[in-house]
Amino acid sequence: MNILGISAYYHDAAAALVRDGQIIAAAQEERFTRKKHDAGFPRNAVQYCLQEGGVRAQDLDAVVFYDKPFLKFERILETYFAFAPKGYRSFAKGLPVWIKEKMFQKDMLLRELAAIDADADWEAKLLFSEHHLSHAASAFYPSPFERAAILTMDGVGEWATTSLAVGQGREIRVLKEIHFPHSIGLLYSAFTYYTGFKVNSGEYKVMGLAPYGEPKYVSQIKDHLIEIKEDGSFRLNMAYFDFATGLTMTNERFHRLFGGPPRKPESPLTQREMDLAASIQAVTEEVVLKLARSIRRETGERHLCLAGGVALNCVANGKLLRAGLFDDLWIQPAAGDAGGAVGAALAAYHLWARRPRAVNGADGMQGAYLGPAYSQQEIEERLTACGARYETLSDEALLDACARGLAEGLALGWHQGRMEFGPRALGNRSILGDARSPTMQKVLNLKVKYRESFRPFAPAVLREDVAQWFELDHDSPYMLLVADVRQDRRIPMTEEQQKLFGIDKLNVPRSSIPAVTHVDYSARIQTVHRETNPRFYALLSRFKALTGCPVIVNTSFNIRGEPIVESPEDAFRCFMGTELDLLAVGNCLLRKQDQDPTLKTDYKDRFELD
Repeated sequence: MNILGISAYYHDAAAALVRDGQIIAAAQEERFTRKKHDAGFPRNAVQYCLQEGGVRAQDLDAVVFYDKPFLKFERILETYFAFAPKGYRSFAKGLPVWIKEKMFQKDMLLRELAAIDADADWEAKLLFSEHHLSHAASAFYPSPFERAAILTMDGVGEWATTSLAVGQGREIRVLKEIHFPHSIGLLYSAFTYYTGFKVNSGEYKVMGLAPYGEPKYVSQIKDHLIEIKEDGSFRLNMAYFDFATGLTMTNERFHRLFGGPPRKPESPLTQREMDLAASIQAVTEEVVLKLARSIRRETGERHLCLAGGVALNCVANGKLLRAGLFDDLWIQPAAGDAGGAVGAALAAYHLWARRPRAVNGADGMQGAYLGPAYSQQEIEERLTACGARYETLSDEALLDACARGLAEGLALGWHQGRMEFGPRALGNRSILGDARSPTMQKVLNLKVKYRESFRPFAPAVLREDVAQWFELDHDSPYMLLVADVRQDRRIPMTEEQQKLFGIDKLNVPRSSIPAVTHVDYSARIQTVHRETNPRFYALLSRFKALTGCPVIVNTSFNIRGEPIVESPEDAFRCFMGTELDLLAVGNCLLRKQDQDPTLKTDYKDRFELD
């Protein structure tokens, strides 16, 4: 049975193909269109999934959209009536668009599908899941658990913003929901907006900024903005927000509470933004931990699965793991809306078609390596057409050259195998560097990624060595858990260093792997496993043999505002537009000094800032 899942029309459109309960392919549309968070119909991603699966449109048993447009339209209308006459101008302005996109979304989907194959009977195949059910399915079905509690948290689906469910076998049973406008995801996004970052894009920047600040505003947030019950349920005080009826997240009352207007995007960061980030992060962690305790107590389940955009908050996830409330956690790597495509397809297979679920203790996301791959012949043809100068090496020679380059402090672009699904590069579309280098973090941020200097980088570490370097002995293949660097690897900060502000504090080496150690000694860890990515594992092993260190910097292969590279051409353009030193695409190795200098481009202004 072949089922195609689709998410679209909000942000991070994606498609996924499930065959007999196994995920065959999945990809985000942004990787093909080169438009960050592309929300349009994922035509390229659909075509890739069909091609990868070797199926025609006629071979599909169902096509499943990840939420129910009519329910979402109902929520929009009811919200405006509830708040009327407030927000009338935005209501009147948006109504024609909503009618077109929500009421007639089925027609839009059928037209887009017909453009892919006009002969298929798409209407007979088209199904609609519910948004939070899609998230819950994406969290539970690929997990290695026979049964588990499921917690989904995001901005908003149709009505639900937080849901608690229990999965057993092929069944998912939703127990509780918190409904719009009460949303921990939208509360976090309100602070994302207020601190000058883009909503639905910059939330991870707030998380990265939090360790620079003190949680000075927690009492103000809890006294005025959110009421948190002991079971983790919560209500927002909508007198401070404008997202229900307006065109912004916060209002003047919110601004007065925190002492001024929102920070202007790209303006200098101050201690206030850092303290606000620390405060909303602390409140979010409190909600997540209280919800998890409540789920454990009410369901008695020993395992927990997480999805929804809030599940990408890897700091909260790390604290949840350390709290020991559950025997184990499993977090969907594409926890945001892109993962809804996977969840919708899996929900249709198990709940609509009522097909059984086989649990063998394996990770159904297969390391998230679900996107396109290129043969060596294709790579060489494409690079040649770009004007690239390269040498083709054996596996052993390539690994040795790349490991030696990393050990010498060079920045390496690494394009191998199948592209990752989800927001993280996990060793197939990555930029890599030496974690031991005290300058690598600054170089990668300012000269390669062209992004804010405060942003931390993640360590990729061999799974068997993680406990020797970090206070973690747990699989973390998707960079979704934060843990501290071990005490014996740290360099204590002096009193004078502790007094430093912002980026000055960042430039003080805090461990023997300073490029991946955040200002609070934490790190967002990726454990690398031989079974899911043997080539990346071999590179780290070679680097360890050369240096004694099994840890390297791993960041996504792109610049700020650019989607992660998909094709060899994307990789070469990024290589030539940045100060990367080496590029490995398949078995082709490119050195910057060998390239035609006329191919170098002014790359950093090509993409809209995220």
